[in-house]
Amino acid sequence: MRLEGKVAIITGGARGLGQAMAELFVKEGAKVIAVDMGELSYENIGVEGYKLNVSDSAACKEFYDYVLGKYGQINILVNNAGITRDALTRKMSDEQWDAVINVNLKGVFNLTRYIGPQMQLQGGGSIINISSVVGEYGNIGQANYAASKAGVIGLTKTWAKEFAMKGGNVRVNAIAPGYVMTDILKTVPQELLDGFAKQTMLGRLGQPNEIATSALFLASDESSYVTGHTLSVNGGMRL
Repeated sequence: MRLEGKVAIITGGARGLGQAMAELFVKEGAKVIAVDMGELSYENIGVEGYKLNVSDSAACKEFYDYVLGKYGQINILVNNAGITRDALTRKMSDEQWDAVINVNLKGVFNLTRYIGPQMQLQGGGSIINISSVVGEYGNIGQANYAASKAGVIGLTKTWAKEFAMKGGNVRVNAIAPGYVMTDILKTVPQELLDGFAKQTMLGRLGQPNEIATSALFLASDESSYVTGHTLSVNGGMRL
């Protein structure tokens, strides 16, 4: 019960990586609020669903007030919500660029701007930002996604410094997953999946629980001396 008595917020928590993290955190004793644009795709007595567009600053403040009023504390924040709108740069529209930046980067800022300082007042907390191997190395046709996920790493390093000021004891880390078998990848042709797998040292794609256990480590006191770090969970991927 490594998260016993803790309150955790997970954005993009309705399915995929968010679901895996939410259900694991509950098993470890946390009360989880799973934030998403849609309904939860699963049932778990320890997970409370909340509809939220993280790119909406006012709605994020309203959500923050709700959680703090109901639970009195916020101990863990996982900024996992993200979208893709892929296109080569010469073909990328303003809508494609803005949509990805608003959710993947501004959405991370919108919640953390409230929750980070609150954790400082509480005397501690853990913020985990989900970046991507694409944010570390780039990828053809994903300029918007790569920029947003690289920006998340920059925010992680900045907040690790800011929220530790004056003894705040707030740890901020990032996870950069490689290709993980979520519902999105299940629509990709098998020959492409095989190609992705061959790019890794381990010769396979990741599973959602492998990202979830990494998040659990960063959320728990087991990582009490880890902050400002980007944990690459990609099977030794070579781009």
